[in-house]
Amino acid sequence: MAQKTQTGDGYHHGDLRAAVLSAAVELIAERGVGKLSLRECARRAGVSHAAPYRHFANKDAVLHAIAQEGFGWLYEAGVQAMEGIDDARDRLDAYGVAYVRFAIEHPVHVRAMFTLQFEHPDGDDEGGPAFELLQRTAAEAAGEDANPEHAAVAAWALPHGLSMLILDGRIPAEHVADAEAVDALARAVYAMWRGALGR
Repeated sequence: MAQKTQTGDGYHHGDLRAAVLSAAVELIAERGVGKLSLRECARRAGVSHAAPYRHFANKDAVLHAIAQEGFGWLYEAGVQAMEGIDDARDRLDAYGVAYVRFAIEHPVHVRAMFTLQFEHPDGDDEGGPAFELLQRTAAEAAGEDANPEHAAVAAWALPHGLSMLILDGRIPAEHVADAEAVDALARAVYAMWRGALGR
């Protein structure tokens, strides 16, 4: 747990940046991104209203940091899901299922990563490692004759599309009632996709 210390201008977390991000995610989940306020994040984090500006210039900077955090977690989820799996296609499917699970567990992060409009720092590529992992695995699974870029798009479209359908409430609730149901749905979708490809 982050430590707080009393100073002349109020309380400050030992990990102020993480505390503000956590408060921002909580606030967005409750009220929507339009109600995001650095002052409210400070209040929830238990620090002075000026403290968040030590790490974030504005709300866009907070959203960008949430997206960065999400891409890092997605990469870790993919690596963990593929660990110990030899077959490239099986690894790709495992990453896909983990992607869907990640999206359901971290909807605010996914919105920040892919759907929210905010100003990105020039040249920033926070999604790099997560996408590179997907691209490498997709290219290996598709084989030498396949276009690696097309393989990567196909490998991304399925888990991302399913994730957004779930987050947007387009999938009947009984199929996504809990983490186990989401996993089962994702695995069933991948099994059907592989069956259609004859693989």
